[in-house]
Amino acid sequence: MRSIAAIIAEELKKDEKYVQNVIDLLDEGNTIPFIARYRKEAHGSMDDNSLRELETRLAYLRSLQERRDEVRRAIEKQERMTEELSRAIDGAETLAQVEDIYRPYRPKRRTRATAAKEKGLEPLAEKLLEQGGERPEQLAGAFIDPEKGVATIEEALSGASDIIAERISDSAPVRQTVRELYRNTGRLGSAAAGEEDSTYRLYYDFTQPIAQLRGYQILAINRGEREGFLKVTARADRDRAVELIRRGVIRRRSPAQDFLENAVEDGYDRLLAPSMENELRSTLTEEACEGAIRTFALNLRPLLMQPPVKGKVVMGLDPGYRMGCKVAVVDGTGKVLDTAVVYPTHGDRQRAEAIKKLSALIRKHGVRHIAIGNGTASRETEEMTAELLRDHPGVTYMIVSEAGASVYSASRLAAEEFPQYDVNLRSAVSIARRMQDPLAELVKIDPKAIGVGQYQHDMPQKKLDESLDAVVEDCVNAVGVDLNTASPSLLRRVAGLTQTTAKNIVAYRDENGAFTARSQLLKVPKLGPKAYQQCAGFLRVPESRNVLDNTGVHPESYGAAKMLLEACGFRLEDVKDGAISELPQRVKKLGETALAEKCGVGVPTLRDIVKELLKPGRDIRDSLPKPMFRTDVMELKDLKPGMELMGVVRNVTDFGAFVDIGVHQDGLVHISRMADRYVRHPGEVVSVGDTVKVTVVEVDEKKNRISLSMRSAK
Repeated sequence: MRSIAAIIAEELKKDEKYVQNVIDLLDEGNTIPFIARYRKEAHGSMDDNSLRELETRLAYLRSLQERRDEVRRAIEKQERMTEELSRAIDGAETLAQVEDIYRPYRPKRRTRATAAKEKGLEPLAEKLLEQGGERPEQLAGAFIDPEKGVATIEEALSGASDIIAERISDSAPVRQTVRELYRNTGRLGSAAAGEEDSTYRLYYDFTQPIAQLRGYQILAINRGEREGFLKVTARADRDRAVELIRRGVIRRRSPAQDFLENAVEDGYDRLLAPSMENELRSTLTEEACEGAIRTFALNLRPLLMQPPVKGKVVMGLDPGYRMGCKVAVVDGTGKVLDTAVVYPTHGDRQRAEAIKKLSALIRKHGVRHIAIGNGTASRETEEMTAELLRDHPGVTYMIVSEAGASVYSASRLAAEEFPQYDVNLRSAVSIARRMQDPLAELVKIDPKAIGVGQYQHDMPQKKLDESLDAVVEDCVNAVGVDLNTASPSLLRRVAGLTQTTAKNIVAYRDENGAFTARSQLLKVPKLGPKAYQQCAGFLRVPESRNVLDNTGVHPESYGAAKMLLEACGFRLEDVKDGAISELPQRVKKLGETALAEKCGVGVPTLRDIVKELLKPGRDIRDSLPKPMFRTDVMELKDLKPGMELMGVVRNVTDFGAFVDIGVHQDGLVHISRMADRYVRHPGEVVSVGDTVKVTVVEVDEKKNRISLSMRSAK
């Protein structure tokens, strides 16, 4: 039997040696970000996504092997194991195939077939399946036994038929054949469960080949069924299914042919078809959930990696009607400078007072940008802001998603961070900080609450949490974290750190002052050598005298970095002074391979060291397109078909992308209008946070719907 490493290597098209190295590294307790960044020679420079795919596949194959072993032990305990059965178990490539093999041996609740077996009719079923020259009635006569409850030939044949029907339904080859038929030619249908109208009306008379179903359709139908609005069926061609089963069971011109054909039909209709329908719908749901989780993760990554607005004083506005608009002004480091509440929706006088109050705050604190939450009363707040900015040239605003802000502001974490402010003002602070550093602020919120997915509440929560947590972890470690300013929420996402060690780092910082070297981490309680190895390279110490502490160079490679600089005619002090711009040319002249060997590292690590030395303290997000700021506001009624606008992608789904074009209502670019070519998934074309050029196709003011196209826009 092939090794797990060999199987994964073939599936992922990777070298088996590299795959085995990754498995060994994972088994040693190394994290994915650490392996991806600092063990490139061991895995051939796989990226985070490939490594996580490998990790997921490894877990599945190991659970598959565990289940194989469990099934083998269970069958051996029944003393029914054969060499053929053992080979079948070893050859099973999926959990479903293992369960098919085990099905005939699994303890069952009482069925018609078990009752027939108790009456001694299993030998009759065996004789009928042999399809010899005797008629069923002749064979059945020998099994009449009133004491066992078999009084007539008909009762004997009925019991034998039940046994054969169940055997057919439990047959692994038969189940696989019918399973493939359902997947390739089956159809899923839904109909209205009653007279009531609902959001599921699109599925009141719906049918679609199973092979063509989209994930969002499956999830919508499931929810509609769960809420009582839909009746759902999954069907394959019955005649075709029965014929395929007959071919494997019945030999022509046997006296038992008609009897066995009836048993096949009974086995299919009564047992196999309902079982296949349940299994198929479960599989479709699982696949749809996996697709939705992938889409959620796809959206979350660019949202977290939005470029920060560094060093600027920002005013956060959390709009509201009854409770007013909450205001928070934060400085360039996110420290709260001022708070207020204004009431721009309570009448003209209150609106004028709000503008006056906000103007005073802008002048007092030198506000450069205004972040407006996109929730209730956002439209009115945006209009007031546009009027406000007429007297403040150079100040701009941006609509910021406030998804999850209320969750955060009411959390224990927010209460610990801002005990002096009420829940509403905390939300305004969070909105302002989201503009300044989206990653640092969004890590405080459950990823599911960030609002860039679909049907997230219908997902298997454990899988969803694992997937989204992996995205957050990858983003945080890709950017790096300032050890002296990071919150516990941000620190706990660093590879190797836990919630406890993150809090201990902050406590140590509060007690002893700012860190002046990475090595001080080893003095933090409960942060041992292994955790230090995993986390050190992702933590930055700008205050350190050693410039390498403010780069992505791992402490284990400090010696290599110094040797590299010396070999190229530089000193460590030159890095801080920015005087090593010629480093790449000198490395090329001396030869990467020779230098790597001299420094005791691999070529991939050498390249990473060069990149980090050139820009100590760099933020990879700075190279991304800047956020779209506005100074004026448009309304839905201003839109006309054919109008070209710039917008920001707010969400990507299976059927299209929602784009903010500055009218408070996001427009939909349907997947069919995303490009001049065929697009399998919108994620191929756009990501959350992208700035795109769109054309207005249609505006429905009554339903607040905007249809957009990217086909005529580059």
